[in-house]
Parts: sequence; C-alpha cells; structure tokens
Amino acid sequence: MDFLNTRKDRNAIFQLNVSGNPINFQMCNFRKIAIVHYQEWDKEFVIGSIHNYLLDFFGSSVQYHWRVDYLEHYFIPKLPNLSLCIDIYLARDFTNWQKLEAFLSSSPVFRWIGLEAALITQSFSPESKFYQAESILIIQLEHTFPFPPILCNFKGRQAIIKCDEWETSEDLIELVNRWKSGEALQKLEYLKLQLNRNEVIHQINLKEIGAKYIDATKKPPTHALPKVYDWHDFPAEPNTDPITSRTYVVRQSDNRVASILIRRKTVYFGVWNKTEEEFLKLMD
Repeated sequence: MDFLNTRKDRNAIFQLNVSGNPINFQMCNFRKIAIVHYQEWDKEFVIGSIHNYLLDFFGSSVQYHWRVDYLEHYFIPKLPNLSLCIDIYLARDFTNWQKLEAFLSSSPVFRWIGLEAALITQSFSPESKFYQAESILIIQLEHTFPFPPILCNFKGRQAIIKCDEWETSEDLIELVNRWKSGEALQKLEYLKLQLNRNEVIHQINLKEIGAKYIDATKKPPTHALPKVYDWHDFPAEPNTDPITSRTYVVRQSDNRVASILIRRKTVYFGVWNKTEEEFLKLMD
C-alpha cells in the first residue's frame, strides 16, 4: 500500500489515522512507498493497527501473509486472519538446532517455510512444527541430502527440494512406496525434487514402485494446482509446475492416483483428488 505525503518535504514524517490510532509514516524515495515510522516498543501496536485497518477494508477476500526473512530478528504478531511465512538460512557452521526447534515450536503452524542450508547435518525431530508447514522449499546445493528423514515426516501439502545430489535412488523408491502404503505424505498434493548433479532417469527402476501406464493412444491429463504460497519479491507463476505424464502410481488405502514425471535431473509427483477409476475416465 502506498501513502502520499502532501507536505513539501517528501522525507518528513507525516501522520495518518489508522483504525482510530495516529500512526507516523515517512516516504522512501528509493522504493517510492511510505514506510511506517515507529519506536521498537510500539511495533506490535502499530502492526496490529495497520492489519486491523486492512481487515476492515478488505475483509477476508484477500490473504494476509506475515513474512520473516531473518531468524535472529523474528517477530510474530498475534493477529486474526494471518498466515505465517518464514525464510531461514543456515550457514555451514550452524549448530544451534535446539534454538531453531524452540522457535518453531513456540510459533503457530506456518503456511510456508523456506530453508536454505549449505549443509544439513541432521534432520528436525519427527514432532517438529517444521513438518507441519503447509508448504516447504528446501535448498541445499552442497553434499548429499537426507531424503527419508526430511520428507517421510512431512505432513503438509506442497514441497520443493533443490539439492546437490542424493546418496542413492533407493531413497526415492522408499518415499513413493511409503506414500502408496499410506505410511507417509498423506496430505501431499505436489512434490518436486531437483538435483544439481545426478541425472535421475538412469537411476530409477519404475517396476520397484509398481508404476502403471496410460495407454499410448490416449492423451494424459495435466496435473497443476494453485500454490499454497504464491507471494514473492519477483513475478512467479501462481500454480505448481504442470505434470503431464503417462506414468502413475496408486495409493492402496483409498485408491488415490499420483502422476510421476522424470526429466533428467528433476522428479515431479502430483497427487490427484481422484480414484484410479475417476482418473482414467478423464481420458475417455
């Protein structure tokens, strides 16, 4: 939201009535927007006033995201109709997992967590709120990535993993088979695994995951969903990457179908809200 400073001095502090409370603002010439001007001890009051103003004006017709970019400066306001998102960067020498776990456990469930780490030396505890986030993005471009402990505990809907390499393709086979049996990833809608080095296509034996195939005479449907979290500092597609594949697997517990697409260094896994019978009817 932009605010106009009507005073001659564009950088002077001006005041607006926000939800019945006077709030100070100051224009930022570089970004061409109004920046809230407040003392640290007034932060929660100021942010609450602005949020309540937007809530009164727009109601629940728009989504409200609170994004934290720096873990050491985190502040999570207690506000209604607010989704929490956080970017976490772990340096190579990061060791304070206990503090990170304590921060996550003291927070509400996150809508989105972005985690970039030079090296993930250990995984979160199985009960960690990290795994309860609706959507996660993990980037680790050095060394091998611990697939099973990270993904098998994930209870959210969408996940993107970008890593240097995996230790063995058996990790992916185990992951898919645990999804099929209903042991893991029960709420998963979309998964993208992207490798920096290895090529996937020569490592996966699709027979080991019980893959099924759509008839070559039929056109396979395309899987795509709205992203759980689609706000970024740069333009981005609002939907997950489209998955058009003749290969699919079926979950035993509810006969739900998931399309699998393997492209060199990337694996896509898209779960349909359809049984196998309903899925095949899409191509009739």
